[in-house]
Amino acid sequence: MGRGQKGSSDMEKLKMREESPEPERGGCRRTCRFPLLFALLQLLLGVAVAVVAFLKLSITSSLLARETPHWAGIILCLVAIVGLVLYCVTSRPDEHSFLQYSVKLLYFILCTIGLVLSVLVIAFAGHHYTQTTSYTCERTEPDCVCTMEPQDPIARTFTYQDVDDCGHLTSLLPMYFLLQILLNLAQALVCAAASFVMWKNRYQVFFAGLQISSWQKV
Repeated sequence: MGRGQKGSSDMEKLKMREESPEPERGGCRRTCRFPLLFALLQLLLGVAVAVVAFLKLSITSSLLARETPHWAGIILCLVAIVGLVLYCVTSRPDEHSFLQYSVKLLYFILCTIGLVLSVLVIAFAGHHYTQTTSYTCERTEPDCVCTMEPQDPIARTFTYQDVDDCGHLTSLLPMYFLLQILLNLAQALVCAAASFVMWKNRYQVFFAGLQISSWQKV
């Protein structure tokens, strides 16, 4: 009889321990949980990427979509919003909360997509930065015509419309491309860190194979 009561009390304690939220490690407050930090960084960097892209559009309307990656900044802002939603969800074991597990999985996938987008933007911005730093531009009403080799009569030319000052194409435009590279590099690092932390938080134990000692015992 005593063993039956003890067993039932142990089961009740175990059930209460599983249902109760896990205390935060190291006495950390709610405001320093990792989704909030990564989400705020992604939000700030996403807004900065979009603002720089629109600043480049203010110089000339002839820039292509890959040269003005405001779309990447907007997508990364959406990733940050998902991270803020994950922060607001009550921390419980994934097996007991389908909503939390779904938001975690969505945030992990979006962080991976954000990492890929940031790398693509870095590649495009780096290519256009090397071009614009070697530009020589002249005013051809009402446009600006730029070339990388002005002494070559058959060199490729780049025509930009709606430009107030052709000097902006050789001064401000390369600076904005360089700023895009730095911002997206920081964004890629944040997305990679968030993806790693999400993965490590879900799968903390990895199979590393059999140890040599186990073979020696056999």
